[in-house]
Amino acid sequence: MKYYVMTLFPDMIRQGMNTSVIGRAIANGYIELAVRNIRDYTLDKHLKVDDYPYGGGAGLVMEAEPVYRCYEAICSEAGEVPRVIYLTPQGEVFCQPVAENLSGEETLIFLCGHYEGVDERVLEEIVTDYVSIGDYVLTGGELPAMVMMDAIARLVPGVLNNGESAETESFSDGLLEYPQYTRPVKFRGREVPEILLSGHHENIRKWRQEQSERRTAKWRPDLYERWRLRRS
Repeated sequence: MKYYVMTLFPDMIRQGMNTSVIGRAIANGYIELAVRNIRDYTLDKHLKVDDYPYGGGAGLVMEAEPVYRCYEAICSEAGEVPRVIYLTPQGEVFCQPVAENLSGEETLIFLCGHYEGVDERVLEEIVTDYVSIGDYVLTGGELPAMVMMDAIARLVPGVLNNGESAETESFSDGLLEYPQYTRPVKFRGREVPEILLSGHHENIRKWRQEQSERRTAKWRPDLYERWRLRRS
């Protein structure tokens, strides 16, 4: 999979993505990351990419022209017209099924807005998906883009060392993940549940399923209700 990121802060993306699991996936060729500075595509000699909004109001709006020129250059390089994800609190809330859907794409473009947003005309021209990572406002789209790229990348074959990991974690089956334990057996008076030490795989599987259901019902009753309705 190849990610293109259109941003005013390319170093923020590079520094955030080139570490840990995702950094290793990039180094090993499972993920490609191409970061494009929108300022490189402005025709303004001062590299200005924003202006005051028509109709008045606070803040500045990113201009359509440099965003579109950046998009055109990416499409030319990619040899296709990929899906373009615009990170905005007005979009669909990002969740695991959305990540799974996007993981099937070979190429994705992420458009990171800033200031008061992006000129609506270029959004209408190029954006295919409007996505939010939650009901709050951030200073730009870079952090949401990295959140999405991380979640999607983990579903790409080869990115995770253990192929089972992505299938058994929270949200993979609509439930939160069961509790996890490691050595030592006893920590500050708290012991690892005896069943996990039994070696009986079927009983362990049942225990983990029960724990997932209980944890989801307690912490995310909305998810639990959806899961229960799907099973009925």
